[in-house]
Amino acid sequence: MYQLYSYFRSSAAYRVRIALNLKGLDYDIIPVHLVRDGGQQLKPEYQALNPDSLVPTFVDGDEVMNQSMAIIEYLDEVHPELALLPADALGRARVRALAQSIACEIHPLNNLRVLRYLKHDMKVSEEAKNAWYVHWIEQGFTAFEKRLAAQGQPGKFCYGDTPTMADCCLIPQVYNAERFNVDLTPFPRIAVINAHCLSLDAFAKAAPGAQPDAE
Repeated sequence: MYQLYSYFRSSAAYRVRIALNLKGLDYDIIPVHLVRDGGQQLKPEYQALNPDSLVPTFVDGDEVMNQSMAIIEYLDEVHPELALLPADALGRARVRALAQSIACEIHPLNNLRVLRYLKHDMKVSEEAKNAWYVHWIEQGFTAFEKRLAAQGQPGKFCYGDTPTMADCCLIPQVYNAERFNVDLTPFPRIAVINAHCLSLDAFAKAAPGAQPDAE
């Protein structure tokens, strides 16, 4: 049985939950509350598992893995059924580019520790902090929407008619956008993909509201 140290609202953990569900794998959720008790991810016992003090952390037997993208690719190699990366090199590069545009360009700027630093150390207002969050999502989604359009004939997902690592990254980011009242009207393809994905059990069961630690 795999173990996933997760926080229900963490978009990085959400990505891995989607991947595990798409592959039909059993796993136990071990909640790590990122706010309670000053942040449970900062406790020494958790830092021993994840020196970055982030979620997710994935445990497979004696092996402990961090970083959602690395975990997803590990799962794809160990469990190749319902592959989350295309079989061809060009397809894999395109899916990785889509996924990384979320995981490397948008998400790090809006991570909880960044927002905390803005508010508590830089002393920005709540309004300014939220404006920061929305700005980077809108800028990132504008580029993402253009990448989707450049592919030509759209499929049901980010890349073709089967889910990929790109969808694992996009859907959690849309959840974040909606929490901060980002208008998705300028991003019609993203909105269509999001609606389709959320109609599938693997995505619905990974959603924050479906988690054992949901509040």
